[in-house]
Amino acid sequence: MRRAILAFAMLGWPAVAQVPAPRAWAPVDGAVVTLGDLFENAGPRADTPLGPSPAPGRRFVVEAPQLAMIARDYGLAWQPLGGEDRVVVERPGRAMAVDAVLEPLKAELVLLGADPAQEVDMPGFTAPMLPALAPDARVAIDAARWDAATRRFSATLVIVAEGMPTLRQRVAGRMVEMRDVVVATRALRRGDVLEEADVVERRLPLDRVQAASAGAAEEVLGQRLRRNVTEGQALRDADVAAVPLVARDSMVLLVHEGSGFTLTAQARALEDGFRGRGISVLNLASGIAVRAEVLDARRVRAIGPDTAPRTTSLAARAARRESLR
Repeated sequence: MRRAILAFAMLGWPAVAQVPAPRAWAPVDGAVVTLGDLFENAGPRADTPLGPSPAPGRRFVVEAPQLAMIARDYGLAWQPLGGEDRVVVERPGRAMAVDAVLEPLKAELVLLGADPAQEVDMPGFTAPMLPALAPDARVAIDAARWDAATRRFSATLVIVAEGMPTLRQRVAGRMVEMRDVVVATRALRRGDVLEEADVVERRLPLDRVQAASAGAAEEVLGQRLRRNVTEGQALRDADVAAVPLVARDSMVLLVHEGSGFTLTAQARALEDGFRGRGISVLNLASGIAVRAEVLDARRVRAIGPDTAPRTTSLAARAARRESLR
């Protein structure tokens, strides 16, 4: 068999021709769609441009009748077998960074008299899409109008990026004072202990922020929710409650730190304890109650005598008796 194949090759038998066929999906990086984008094996005319490509991040569909006309016009030996032949032409894109728009817009508004301490607020604004592989766009501001009484503005964004026509987009909004707030990244239920993935910091207009809203994630992380919250809802200080690291009557390691030495002893918590706060603990070796700072769930650091009158719990007295045996 191998000898027969070799003989055919030596006799100069023609290779089997590659038949043109439409692609099911045609990703396009450039500003035009070519014949080779739509058809595999399009031959020497594969680079022939047919028309503009979709806008970045968009797509369109070339159906069987249009594919048949293109194949006929460019001499491709292809005919649709049915109405199901189609090509999805898609152009990858990436969203333009919002700050790339807000910074030049704010600079223009400040020149017109806006307060530089305030920030641009454009509810519902969606940043335009750019070609996926294009460098950052250049943004210019045209026909900006500013009303000092209402702090409202309008302007036209002129966006120039490689691989796409110049984009002109009219925008409007206002200049406002902003504040950092903490919002939920998903729906949360009462009793949930907040973790880093549950919240995110955002800047919102001051008139849309409730009083006593948390301003930093550290203020709520590790705390328990007192009520249900929805995705995107700002959290207030009253919405969370601290979760004790040390439970009353639990065993902890009491650390005494001095000049050049550290001593430790077993102790029992006489009350619930929260990180960084003071708590009364009973030193089981001495039977003396001391005041200590909560370091973590198992360690506390002595900070002074416990001067408050206290009745030691039965569990604590029993634990001390057990430790003395």
